[in-house]
Amino acid sequence: MLEVQDITVRYSGLPVLREASLRVEEGQTVSVVGANGAGKSTLLKAIMGAARMSSEGRINFRGQSIKGLKTEEIVRLGLIYVPEDRKLFKPLSVEENLLLGAFVVDDEAKKHTKLEYVYDLFPRLRERRRQAAGSLSGGEQQMAAIGRGLMSNPKMLMLDEPSLGLAPLMVSEVFATVRRLQQEGLTVLLVEQNVLEALELADYAYIMQTGRLRHEGVAQELLQSDLVRKAFLSI
Repeated sequence: MLEVQDITVRYSGLPVLREASLRVEEGQTVSVVGANGAGKSTLLKAIMGAARMSSEGRINFRGQSIKGLKTEEIVRLGLIYVPEDRKLFKPLSVEENLLLGAFVVDDEAKKHTKLEYVYDLFPRLRERRRQAAGSLSGGEQQMAAIGRGLMSNPKMLMLDEPSLGLAPLMVSEVFATVRRLQQEGLTVLLVEQNVLEALELADYAYIMQTGRLRHEGVAQELLQSDLVRKAFLSI
């Protein structure tokens, strides 16, 4: 479904992402794990056209090149990105934020169906649908951000550090949501510092270090590897 080949991103001339390549097959959950500052978020931004790539490299989504497309055009193709900092419109209500995610859906009945689906997934958002998004807790804001992404009717969902800054109970709830989406067959690319949870969820995974995707493999095999256990799990 997604193929990234040899992409490089430089900030102020310095490479932050170096010749990164990955593949995500339809229906898979793929995790990219690594320390803070390794380049994980830059990878997702480059895929979405929000970080300028060097001239080399290619990005194909469902067999079509998306390199050079505007972010809005990529969203219309069904590739949806939930950013690390959520980017909610905090003065607007929860429901208004969710409906903004449906700007690519023209049919009002379909918008209503998607809204009910999101409220079923996150009952707390239904309870708080009239509240300003800025009044929600961090975990509830993350739910709203994921819900807004789902309103766009994604063929593939990219989640950037969904557990960042959340209380442990909320972390468990967010990952339970990802598991449900996985069970429903949605293709997911997950970027996470929470290595244990990310690998337990994933079918396949990549390990990023200093801007490079240095290791890859079946997630359960990586979870048992000495590299991951020593470098990330302190085992």
